[in-house]
Amino acid sequence: MADDHILETSGLTKEFRGFVAVNGVDLKVRRGSIHALIGPNGAGKTTVFNLLTKFLEPTRGRITFNGRDITAERPAALARRGLVRSFQISAVFPHLSVLENVRVALQTRLGTAFHFWKSERTLNKLNDRAMELLEAVDLGAFAGLITVELPYGRKRALEIATTLALEPELMLLDEPTQGMGHEDIDRVVELIRKVSTNRTILMVEHNLSVVSHLCDRITVLARGSVLAEGPYDEVSQNPQVLEAYVGAEHE
Repeated sequence: MADDHILETSGLTKEFRGFVAVNGVDLKVRRGSIHALIGPNGAGKTTVFNLLTKFLEPTRGRITFNGRDITAERPAALARRGLVRSFQISAVFPHLSVLENVRVALQTRLGTAFHFWKSERTLNKLNDRAMELLEAVDLGAFAGLITVELPYGRKRALEIATTLALEPELMLLDEPTQGMGHEDIDRVVELIRKVSTNRTILMVEHNLSVVSHLCDRITVLARGSVLAEGPYDEVSQNPQVLEAYVGAEHE
């Protein structure tokens, strides 16, 4: 049924002065799933993300979210619809406290993000919800800490909390475990699994161990095109996928 898919693309293409970075990608993301985009470096994964979230305009193709054509919509409109992206590089305010970072995200949802003149008493009304979100990502004990002092893995957890503050129906996570050690990776994997309840997650991820343990379905990109799609056990045995990864390592 069409309602089973929260996000679909048809013939999604992006050209840069004759170079085809994304070539006719057809993608279907099932509602309530954790879906990964994987592929060698230069496969077009982040470009696809930029097209989905309208940081880039497609050259051709169509994007549908919840059955509605969003190809021409702006990024802010997509966020209001519930399609929210977190970035490859942690996007938090380093010199605000952990709690204040989440509170700013909550203000964004309310349309008051730039009302810096509001009284502390007014802003404190958001604290209870901000603390709920911090507890959800195991950061409650860090609420008063200045964000720059957080370990790297905890900063990524904070980024997820600020994303959750926007009440996403579909979360797009760009390389959520990049640059992490094993302990942080395990923590973030469990966190993603936890926050996936009642929402859909589409993620770009380079760590195939993370993908195999976390994701319901995988789309493999190579040179801008879909090479394979399906469950990890099936895709990981695909000869074309193996060749693309091995070939990329030797290029």
